[in-house]
Amino acid sequence: MKKMTILNQLHQNYLVAVIRGKSEQDAIDMIEQIIKGGIYNIEITFTTPNAVSVIQYFNQKEDPRLLIGAGTVMDTTTASIAIQSGAKYIVSPHFDKEIATMCNLNAIPYLPGCGSVTEIVQALKTGADVVKLFPGNLLGASFIKDVHGPIPQVELMPSGGVSIENMHEWYNNGAFAIGIGSALQKGAKDGKDEIIIENTKRFVTQYEKIKG
Repeated sequence: MKKMTILNQLHQNYLVAVIRGKSEQDAIDMIEQIIKGGIYNIEITFTTPNAVSVIQYFNQKEDPRLLIGAGTVMDTTTASIAIQSGAKYIVSPHFDKEIATMCNLNAIPYLPGCGSVTEIVQALKTGADVVKLFPGNLLGASFIKDVHGPIPQVELMPSGGVSIENMHEWYNNGAFAIGIGSALQKGAKDGKDEIIIENTKRFVTQYEKIKG
């Protein structure tokens, strides 16, 4: 039930903000702006300095709207640390069977990055409930429809290449959720810049329009 609850919230929130902060404080500031803008799925990447502290900071807020996950998780050690720090889902740029096992033991969703049908099938065999399409900008939205032909049961989330202009393509092709990265920071000078709020609001407004 724990994993199902997390996956349902991830899907209901739909938009996932992928955070790569220049520093711990920069990441915190950025996430606070994004929350004000209306996105509540937050993926804190381990390329962010002191990512663990950022994960802990937002989990301590106990905001039921928030779903805090860890991204750029490259090995089981990092996955374990992230889970112990309160990460509710684990995302990798690649597929790793050992990370999948670690997450399954803890009833935590693992979203491995896959770029081919072979990788997707391997991920499904280890119990991955949602597969991250990476890099999304190279694969394109139609890749989801193509994969759903022979493998209709797989849930796919693009990361990379998602924009306000093409969001409808990902949604209409059946994306489970979508990851949004640098587009949320476009034009911002730092994590405190209110442009981040406006960028976030534009994505939320467009998603609501697409969803109807």
